[in-house]
Amino acid sequence: MAKHVGVKLPEDLVNLLKRKNTVAVLATFSEKGIPNTTPVQCVYPKGDESLLLTIHKEHTGYKNMVWQKKVMLCFLGEGNVAYSVLGRAGVVRAPSSVHPLMNIVRIDTIDIKSDRSILTRVDQGILWSYTSGEADELIKSLFKELEDLAKTL
Repeated sequence: MAKHVGVKLPEDLVNLLKRKNTVAVLATFSEKGIPNTTPVQCVYPKGDESLLLTIHKEHTGYKNMVWQKKVMLCFLGEGNVAYSVLGRAGVVRAPSSVHPLMNIVRIDTIDIKSDRSILTRVDQGILWSYTSGEADELIKSLFKELEDLAKTL
């Protein structure tokens, strides 16, 4: 059963995001009501009530969030981290200073619910790795931009 935890990002979720190695699933809806899910790995906490993420400017998820504003992000990680974050999206930098095809979006939390189960626990989240040295450099640069923005925005 889901338990609503408020609008502040839980400490275990913040710690998971600061490790920069998790994948969130971004859920959006189109103008026609068609659902879309998108895995995103460049997500970073901004304070305790906002998230910053990078997403390709042509991605369906990005276009949906610009139109609708409301999004849901699902996080699963080791240590039984299991949360869904409902938030309001707003573009804060388009394009990213790191890559001209990536934009930065701020998600201000509306509600956070714990998705932990009494029957099971999350031992490990979604794992990912870089496909090339260039991808490694790009992702690390995007995270650095998010980290810097989280301090100054």
